[in-house]
Amino acid sequence: MSKYAIPAQTVTDPKAFGRVAVLLGGTSSEREVSLDSGRNVLEALLARGVDATAVDGVSALTEALSQKKFDRVFNILHGGEGENGVLQGLLEALGVPYTGSGVLGSALALDKIRCKQVWMSVGLPTPAYRRLAKGDDVHVAASAIGLPLIVKPSCEGSSVGISRVVDEADLQAALDLAARYPGELLMEQMVIGDELTVPILGGVALPSIRIVPKGLWYDYHAKYVADDTQYLCPGLEGADETEIGRIAVEAFNAVDCRGWGRVDVMRDRASGNFYLLEVNTAPGMTSHSLVPKAAQQAGIGFEELCWRILEATLPEVAGR
Repeated sequence: MSKYAIPAQTVTDPKAFGRVAVLLGGTSSEREVSLDSGRNVLEALLARGVDATAVDGVSALTEALSQKKFDRVFNILHGGEGENGVLQGLLEALGVPYTGSGVLGSALALDKIRCKQVWMSVGLPTPAYRRLAKGDDVHVAASAIGLPLIVKPSCEGSSVGISRVVDEADLQAALDLAARYPGELLMEQMVIGDELTVPILGGVALPSIRIVPKGLWYDYHAKYVADDTQYLCPGLEGADETEIGRIAVEAFNAVDCRGWGRVDVMRDRASGNFYLLEVNTAPGMTSHSLVPKAAQQAGIGFEELCWRILEATLPEVAGR
């Protein structure tokens, strides 16, 4: 057993998985990232002898499943219908096993407002926020939170539509950008400090990662394009590393997530306190992605990581 308390692999025969659909692409704002992630996952599964095939989007998957072409689904469809519970409900109704969180966990995690409401109800730390409904006085909301603050769509990922507002004169532009995306808007206290993330695998926290972008912010460019972003893993040491792992697992479980995912956390520079930002239920698996980096630190290579994620769709592993 790993020093990170990750259970040993249960399955060794790739035939146990049957025919696997690697669901990628789709129609969300994260399509290109999903295509990249999906190609990597497909390559890893094929290298391990798994009978896997790429399927682009939910419509194509539905058609294939109606013809009984696949036995289970590796979901690497980022954002939108891949993470909002719709796909998960479809697969539950059809009785097709799939990777990652179920209907409720997926829906709650993608909706940042409802996710924060759950965390607050159980006493988990998350930045102060305001939900922005149509017609709300945004200046009153900004005054209540205080500058600097964050404006973002409630149901997008990969830093899509996010703005950091340090001057009230920039508020309207931030709102206009976020409003281009579907769903409600979220105004949130900006925590000044270290940005960290904690991947979760099989209910266990992997090593945290501290993210140090070359620029001021860890934005879309820093995540997927730039090669000068630093990733320090583990991101913390000793009791602090233990504590961030504990909080991340509690946050993951509180919104009924399962299998694998990633919990994003800020650590306030002045107080040292942790603040939960969001849960990603189908995180990136690109060359820049964070779950593979943490898994590698824990002694789990990319091919084994994909195998372990898929393994959790088998009854004998899921019920462990």
